[in-house]
Amino acid sequence: MDRQAVLAAFDEQLRRRPEPDAPDGSVEHDGGVIRSMSAGDGWAGVTWCDLDPAGADAVIAAQIHRFAGLARPWEWKHYSYDRPPDLPDRLLAAGFTPQPAEALLVAEIADLPLEVPPPPGVELLAVVDEQGVDALVRVHDEVFGGDHSPVGRTLLAGLAGQSGTTAAVVALAGRTPISAGRVEFHHGTDFASLWGGGTLPAWRGRGVFRSLVAHRAALAAARGFRYLQVDASPDSRPILKRLGFVELATTTPFTHPGGAG
Repeated sequence: MDRQAVLAAFDEQLRRRPEPDAPDGSVEHDGGVIRSMSAGDGWAGVTWCDLDPAGADAVIAAQIHRFAGLARPWEWKHYSYDRPPDLPDRLLAAGFTPQPAEALLVAEIADLPLEVPPPPGVELLAVVDEQGVDALVRVHDEVFGGDHSPVGRTLLAGLAGQSGTTAAVVALAGRTPISAGRVEFHHGTDFASLWGGGTLPAWRGRGVFRSLVAHRAALAAARGFRYLQVDASPDSRPILKRLGFVELATTTPFTHPGGAG
């Protein structure tokens, strides 16, 4: 893989041309910043930036002012190659809080194993209705903590709208959901992306995660996508790298509480 070429394609196709995360969402271009806006459950934040050091603080202040109208937390998605190099320090000074860093991993789908069955006693079930969405949300809540009901509502709306931009899968041990994940299809680009993929602690190390990755990679391959991208946690990073994913950068979500700070 030509890492620089793939990173440039990722930056151009996904970061600089994001799709709104909800039906009420919009994308705004503001000089050296591209942001995604959503008044409801959808993700809101800065997806791309390229700032001059002399004016970076003023641009940051302008984003805080623009997002204040949402009256809820939002995110500045920072990547390790973003400019200026001291942008993380500037975001901290402006009232942002860094979340755990993740690895930006990308794989050529043609190089990935696409037929990896789950372990005995486990089956993979496509999420197609409210019952499946509820199972996915329960897994995410237990594995990652917090409330993932907004993810569920966005996913359910996507299934109802038949937009074809999202698919999800739940792994069941008997009738118990033990793992779940989503894949986003970024039409008009070379990329599909993986989200979720958390597995209950008692089932880790048995191949459930690998089967979910292969299942979603096969869905992306069937739709003609070339690359599969994921923001990987420290837990999933070594597994994905063994499967053939390549690390291109690190990414850190900086969250802002909303309002004027």
